[in-house]
Amino acid sequence: MSDEPAIERPQKRARLDSSLSPTLKPSASSAPPPQLLPPTAPIALGAASRLSDIDREIRAGITEYVCPENLGFTGVLKQRYTDFLVHEIGLDGEVLHLRQIGAGDVGKKEGKKEQRGKKEEGVEKVAVKEEKDVVTKMEGVEMATKDAESNGAGEQKLIIKEEDDEIKVKVDDEEEDEEKITATISEEDLKTLHSLFGETATSEILALVKTIRRKFDKKAKDFKAVIAPPITDKEKRTQAHQCLRRIFPAMLESSMESDQSIRIKAVPPKERGTKRKRGNGRDGGQEQDRRRGQLGWEELGGEYLHFTLYKENKDTMEVVGFLGSKLNSGSKAFGWAGTKDRRACTVQRISVRRQTADRMNNLNKTLFNAAIGDFEFLPHDLSLGDLMGNEFVITLRNCHFQEEGGLDFAQRVQLANDVVSKAIKDFADKGFINYYGLQRFGSFSASTDTVGLKLLQEDLEGAIDDLLAYSKVALAAADSTDTDATVLVSQDDRNRAKALNIWETTRDGNRVLGILPRKFTAERNIIQHLSSKNSRSGKYDRRQDWQGALMCVPRNLRLMYVHAYQSLVWNVVAGKRWALFGPEVVEGDLVLVNEHKDKESGPPAPVLDTIDQNGEEVINPSGENSGIADDDMFERARPLSASEAASGRYDIFDIVLPQPGFDVEYPQNAIGDFYKEFMGSDKGGGLDPHKMRRGWREISLSGGYRKLLAKPLDALEFEVREYEKEDEQFVETDLQKLKVDKSIPKGGMGKPSNGYGGKAWEKHSGAVKMEIDGLMKTEEHEIKTEGELEVKEETETKPEPAPEPKIAVVLKLQLASSQYATIALRELMKADGVQAFKPEFMGGR
Repeated sequence: MSDEPAIERPQKRARLDSSLSPTLKPSASSAPPPQLLPPTAPIALGAASRLSDIDREIRAGITEYVCPENLGFTGVLKQRYTDFLVHEIGLDGEVLHLRQIGAGDVGKKEGKKEQRGKKEEGVEKVAVKEEKDVVTKMEGVEMATKDAESNGAGEQKLIIKEEDDEIKVKVDDEEEDEEKITATISEEDLKTLHSLFGETATSEILALVKTIRRKFDKKAKDFKAVIAPPITDKEKRTQAHQCLRRIFPAMLESSMESDQSIRIKAVPPKERGTKRKRGNGRDGGQEQDRRRGQLGWEELGGEYLHFTLYKENKDTMEVVGFLGSKLNSGSKAFGWAGTKDRRACTVQRISVRRQTADRMNNLNKTLFNAAIGDFEFLPHDLSLGDLMGNEFVITLRNCHFQEEGGLDFAQRVQLANDVVSKAIKDFADKGFINYYGLQRFGSFSASTDTVGLKLLQEDLEGAIDDLLAYSKVALAAADSTDTDATVLVSQDDRNRAKALNIWETTRDGNRVLGILPRKFTAERNIIQHLSSKNSRSGKYDRRQDWQGALMCVPRNLRLMYVHAYQSLVWNVVAGKRWALFGPEVVEGDLVLVNEHKDKESGPPAPVLDTIDQNGEEVINPSGENSGIADDDMFERARPLSASEAASGRYDIFDIVLPQPGFDVEYPQNAIGDFYKEFMGSDKGGGLDPHKMRRGWREISLSGGYRKLLAKPLDALEFEVREYEKEDEQFVETDLQKLKVDKSIPKGGMGKPSNGYGGKAWEKHSGAVKMEIDGLMKTEEHEIKTEGELEVKEETETKPEPAPEPKIAVVLKLQLASSQYATIALRELMKADGVQAFKPEFMGGR
């Protein structure tokens, strides 16, 4: 339209927005719903632990509701791990469940069983066949036999011993190994080795190679190096090095000693065999050596093995790190779409490179409170963001509702159904403000956004001081012998406070690192750097190398600090936007360009000819086949004109707000001005939203965009349940579905019915399950007979009073990967409705 102002090409930015999965935090407040209040300044050290969740929400800019008029309710969350189930939703929209534990036929040849002999230290168990010629040598103890021609090994010497009615046969393969190694080397190469190193050194080299092949996974230092005679001629020395690499690729490495002799040793196990070509002409090295007789990775479907991980009360990184330690690969070999909550039962997809299903399945024996299954080979791995979202099944216990005073239990149940039904309907229709949750800002003395602000202010020393801050309560607990303290502090938090206090007073790095728990990675790495010796100068001159110390912190943690500040600004601006305009779309609001290309006004695209005048097909290049499309790499946003805002083509769910950065567009209305006002104030740190570049590239923020409002991915489900026992379980986990007796009656959303809830249901499955703070342990036992139960009842003289009935609400909702379950619950339950279960020993933070 000619009367509209020209719109400049919107700026672009790399896709950076990736939120962590939700983790609910404890709360003990019962304050009324807050009004719109300005966020406070970054909190002082030690103050975070004294704030209730409602205070922390206000401080984090979480102040508004979409439907503040709805009645609220309270409930206890995560009293048990099974009260919070998280199931990953794949890019195909399918909700992930653990359906099978075991490798099955994954990775095996169809219609043919693999024949694998189990070997223990060179000993083979075999059956003696009548067709074999057996020659007795020493009173029937030592025998010789001809091996079957099918293995093509020729004659073999066997030492046979009778033990426990079994016949164990030890293969005497010393001579065979020598022959095999010699056979794999051509006569010409053998002559070359003799001419370069001499016969003695050549024999030692062959012996070293034989030992490496026998003990392929041993460390390089476990093999004795060969010292070949000095070679004074430089060209001949070069020829010797090249000769070893060619004849024994990825097996040996060589170097020259000070006296010009050649030291020949084994390469590290990670490099061993990766480029080796077997003497019989087959490629693949040691990996193929181990996989002899099995299908290749491409035949299996790809070199990445995908599997489903089920875990309870464990971080994703904790389980992945454990699996990596068992495979000697570390966590770098694994991929996943997102991290999941710790205090929950979660199911997610994991990928690992070049591992067999059988080997991974065997690790189930070593896992505690976790299991893996549903194996599949694919040609690609998983990376962060490769999911549509998560499905949550949340149990809220001991629920109470507004205006329930004076009602009997039946009326309370009816009120519960009415309140939850209305809240869910509005939630599904009107959505919720897409705030960043409290877990984004940390739980220790210094919030993560405070550290991020100091980094952006380029106050690196101040950022380190905040990271090394500790609670005086935790320090007092560490120095105290009082076992009846009212504030319970975990041993790790006590040791952290004690270690950081020692660093503050003595700067004794070795002593501090001996006390500080290893899980506090950032603190350990900073102290280790500041107290270390400079390898170049040989002096302890790193005491004030603040940037060097921060560079030792894992990159994902460093980015988390500055992203937390961006999240704080976004929350504050989102609350201001809703308070000013509500659900109305106004001029200057931002929308994503790629999502609304069909709504943009302008001249119609020209119709290109597809047939020329000679009747030949015309190929019109459009750039759509480029390797990486520009629209896929960057998100752009543009402001709406007054006519577009009033056209009705855009709604509130299309509006985005930027995270501050140097490569984003800001709203061209009052909200754009509010960015400058807030960030320039003391509360915002005195920063300029249009000047976010920094000398340190990692904290030079380009920015991003986030939807103002969010909706659930699918329709919500809820159920109001009545219960009496505190430990009654309402939802069945995937692991329980695979292991429990299928005859157990179920009710509701695939859950045990009230008749078999809690301990009663657990006993019915044939095992007693003891739960200590949610940690499930099982002990086998015999179920008592009816007679035994009757005797017990007769001996009881004082029956226990009937427990008071309570109300629980079970919710099932699906959220996108960038949305927080805590914020969704806040909208449904209103201020301080979530009374999150508070584990013991969480004080002192």
